[in-house]
Amino acid sequence: MTRVIWTRGAVEDVEAVKAYVARVSVRYAALLAERIVAAVDRLELFPESGRVVPEVGDESLREVIYGAYRIVYRIKAESVEVVTVYHAARLLGA
Repeated sequence: MTRVIWTRGAVEDVEAVKAYVARVSVRYAALLAERIVAAVDRLELFPESGRVVPEVGDESLREVIYGAYRIVYRIKAESVEVVTVYHAARLLGA
């Protein structure tokens, strides 16, 4: 089983999404954050199940899509590292 590691930046991204959505609904914000985190659970068993990030083209940099959010992760030797979470309307690095 592959270990999933969340970077500080990715955790901060989820917290920012949660804070933004909480302006409208605290309940939905908490549920959304929980589901974003749960969306990467499958990576423990299937680390290559996400698609390669199209604007990068690096096989080790992949993403899982949850709703309107892109969860970008890097495949490493013994783990996957969640790098960032951001709205799907944006391009990586934009």
